[in-house]
Amino acid sequence: MRAKGEWSAGACRRLGTAGSAAVALGGWAVGTLPARDPWGLWVPHGAAAGAVGHFLAYGGLTLLVVAWWQYGRAGASVRHTLRTLVCWAAPLVLAPPLHSADVYSYIAQGAMVLEGHDVYSAGPSVLDPAGPGGDAAASVGGHWTDTPAPYGPFFLILARGVAWATGGTIVPAVLGMRIIALGALALIVWGLRHLAREHGRSESAALRLGALNPLLLLHVVGGMHNDGLMTGLMLAGAVLALRGRWITGAALIGLAMMVKSPAAVALLFVGVVVGRAATGSVVRRAAKGLLAPGLVAGAIVALVTLLGGTGFGWLGTQGVAGRIHTALSASSDLGLGLGELLRLTVGTDPDPVKSAVQNLGLLVALALIARLAWRSAAGRTEPVHALGVALVTLVALSPMVQPWYLLWGTAVLAATAYDGRIRNVVTVLSAALVFETQPSGSTPVYGFVLAGLTCVAGVWLLRREAAVRESPRVPSQRRPEDAVTDAEADMPAASR
Repeated sequence: MRAKGEWSAGACRRLGTAGSAAVALGGWAVGTLPARDPWGLWVPHGAAAGAVGHFLAYGGLTLLVVAWWQYGRAGASVRHTLRTLVCWAAPLVLAPPLHSADVYSYIAQGAMVLEGHDVYSAGPSVLDPAGPGGDAAASVGGHWTDTPAPYGPFFLILARGVAWATGGTIVPAVLGMRIIALGALALIVWGLRHLAREHGRSESAALRLGALNPLLLLHVVGGMHNDGLMTGLMLAGAVLALRGRWITGAALIGLAMMVKSPAAVALLFVGVVVGRAATGSVVRRAAKGLLAPGLVAGAIVALVTLLGGTGFGWLGTQGVAGRIHTALSASSDLGLGLGELLRLTVGTDPDPVKSAVQNLGLLVALALIARLAWRSAAGRTEPVHALGVALVTLVALSPMVQPWYLLWGTAVLAATAYDGRIRNVVTVLSAALVFETQPSGSTPVYGFVLAGLTCVAGVWLLRREAAVRESPRVPSQRRPEDAVTDAEADMPAASR
């Protein structure tokens, strides 16, 4: 019998579907619309439509977050969770880009590769406005127009394929990139389920936090960020490594690195898995763990780079994103504040100070990641779980932080975390960060206010729930997200 105040999984699904549909409908008016759409589908419709669009978009986001929060307490089965994921993702499939203009950069860079431009020395502005990719280039955010691509050859090969298949026409090109994003979502789902099995965690809880997450739906399905593809490949590589197929696993991580370079962190922890499973002397095991996965991934990187024909220039463009200040980066904020203080007091240039603080943040992150790897090698923590913590640490101390970067570590922790506090932190941050950007992709001040209020509300709700569970007048109840549900426990492993 359901306790008073609890929601059924079906009610949560319906509420979330309504929220997702409202987000998509609002996006047709206030999403990240292209500068030019020859089909006339994704175009502005005036101030009145914009006001209605904002109401639908933010109201839908709120419904989706509330439904997701309650769904974690409904004790849904894996099958129900997967169907809910389809219901929540489906309304976003035909929507215009949401909360980010990055997909236009992807299409424009794919067109650059198709036309023979060097994407690692020039930006989308080199494209002919009347040619393939010209509409996408015109829609790229201002500071990215002349910025070289920071993405690896594997992703650019996919973007080139989309540009070739669609001729760069904006609507079909965006939908082509969304097909890649949906493939990434499917890969994430596969990885979450199998990682949860390997770690004895609840598959439904892993899917709820790692795939049903509104932050992922908004920025991987809605915004088509390639972080989803990087994460899916990385999860699949970790699963295969845990099952002894580390060569294939390292190869997949190599592909993930050629989408976005932070996936390289996974090689360190896959190396721990390989070293712990190896036989022979301590030195032999350590050498195999440290070298073998990296050599496999390096071979894949070199092979795909040569086949892609884009060259190795991507190795020199990994720092371009750090030139853009984002308020979510603690090291950038601290460096900027300290630099401005020194400029006002002693007249020094603030930029070197900011760069020094950013570099210090990265060094601290690398030191903490090395410590996590050492603890994993010593058997004090699970290597893949440590990978999730390492990725969150890297994001927290990076010189550029976007809301969707949290997904790198969230997907791993969703399937491996045994500590409810970690899940709570990730849950609250995920709920808050969906409000940080506008549907148009900008980051207004009120977005940070909404995110802050959501954090406060999330912490209050968690404390209230904890107080209810600990009350002597209320029987202790198991939290569905912290254990395998009864429905799952009664099912064969293969059907879960």
